[in-house]
Amino acid sequence: MKAANLTSIVIAGATALAVAPALAGVPATVLRPQQKTVKVYDNYYSPKTLTVNLNSTVSWKWPADTGDVHDVKLVSGPKGYKPFQSEPGAGGYVFKRKLTKPGVYKILCTFHEADGMRQTITVRHG
Repeated sequence: MKAANLTSIVIAGATALAVAPALAGVPATVLRPQQKTVKVYDNYYSPKTLTVNLNSTVSWKWPADTGDVHDVKLVSGPKGYKPFQSEPGAGGYVFKRKLTKPGVYKILCTFHEADGMRQTITVRHG
């Protein structure tokens, strides 16, 4: 085989390998998991809405001076995501959850649902 033909074959093969991941649906940008903190104040979460990358860990933290008891309950989430609910907590309590499915997570405090203590977390995928 001539050197020119061999070079053409090598270049064509390298090009095919470079293009293959894009054709296979591999995301061009991979979003890294994050660590995010939500403050649990008297009758509201801060922030009320949050957007995180896939596989991020969200920590709900009750500041030391928070007097009311609150919890964190998933009331709806992406299909196949297992529901969760924290223990009731007050000043200094921390509850963490790794969000492993893309989609929208609706959170509320069962003690203050009537007061509108809700949160929406959107988990984005690549």
